[in-house]
Amino acid sequence: MRRYVRIATEPAVPVTAPDSHPGVLRGILHDDRILLPDGRSLPLAQARMLPAVSPTKIVCVGRNYAEHAKELGNAVPTEPLIFMKPPSSLNGHRGDIVYPKISQMVSFEGEVGVVIGRRARRIKQQDADAYVAGYTIVNDMTARDLQKKDGQWTRGKGFDTFCPVGPCWVPREEIDFKTLRVTTRVNGEVRQDAPVTDMIFSVGAILQFVTEFMTLEPGDLIATGTPPGVGPVNPGDVIQVEVPGIGVLENTMVAE
Repeated sequence: MRRYVRIATEPAVPVTAPDSHPGVLRGILHDDRILLPDGRSLPLAQARMLPAVSPTKIVCVGRNYAEHAKELGNAVPTEPLIFMKPPSSLNGHRGDIVYPKISQMVSFEGEVGVVIGRRARRIKQQDADAYVAGYTIVNDMTARDLQKKDGQWTRGKGFDTFCPVGPCWVPREEIDFKTLRVTTRVNGEVRQDAPVTDMIFSVGAILQFVTEFMTLEPGDLIATGTPPGVGPVNPGDVIQVEVPGIGVLENTMVAE
């Protein structure tokens, strides 16, 4: 199975650097090593991991699992509920998530991410697979108190470091999407565990809905929603989001 990663060759490379940045390399994750295009390999433990993709935009689906909507006291949506996170919120595998001083309640949200493979505009649900390059893991970190206070989600979802993505992405043809499962652990304790078949809106339905009003570009990222079990985390906590077949995305909360 091919598992594509992005790594920085020097500490100064920004997390959000595009692949064209001279300090960014693509590789293939193989066990505990990264295979580079020039034939060299690098131990995973020595690599500075960047977000698995470099999207022009991050499109997210809210309340796409009925039980998650209910646990927060919200109605189950009748059509996809769309919001966006800025690319400046991107973070990589093993990157620190910064707990902002202006929030008193930060939550994790483990999700499957869809990587767009070709320009998509007004596509039909049944044609969606042709526009999907592959899948990755997303942790849609949320300042829950600010989300509720603002009445909209841009600030609560958009802090720097609030969108870890990785550790890799896997081509669509190598994944049986309907068998995927999202499991989130905090300090080793399982908090979320649900199959993607519990999603209210399928990937095809989401892409049809989104591309009615927005053009998606290659490399763009769709976060498909989080299952029930979300909850607060604090500085020092280690969050792991696992999707078998893709891997484990791990990040640590740190104080600002």
